[in-house]
Amino acid sequence: MPHQGEILQEAIKNSGISITRIVDGLGITRPTIYRKFKEETLDYGFVKKVGDIIGHDFSSDFTVVQQVSLPFVTQRADVTALPIVTNRDASVSQPEPDTAKQLLALQTKYISLLEAYNELLLKVYGPR
Repeated sequence: MPHQGEILQEAIKNSGISITRIVDGLGITRPTIYRKFKEETLDYGFVKKVGDIIGHDFSSDFTVVQQVSLPFVTQRADVTALPIVTNRDASVSQPEPDTAKQLLALQTKYISLLEAYNELLLKVYGPR
């Protein structure tokens, strides 16, 4: 399975846009982008900028496992489920299983960040 740098390199190659144009748009040097091609995980902002330049959406190129392993994402094992606030009518079609897994992974990360933020607020300001 190709890593994120290889996926980025392949998408750039398939776009037909020159590396010179891409590095100029990113404000980096050619050696820098070639180093990025060798990295297993890439920063989301960098990938998004490249995608904007070449007109490519990378969200479907990276698997859920690869997205979870991004360097700026941390997992916490003690995540607890929140109660459902409102019940909505299930008239909306069910998402595809991969999309559902991605949403669940994002929800878990979001809850983890909220809990960490609340703990920090309690340490800084104390209980109300």
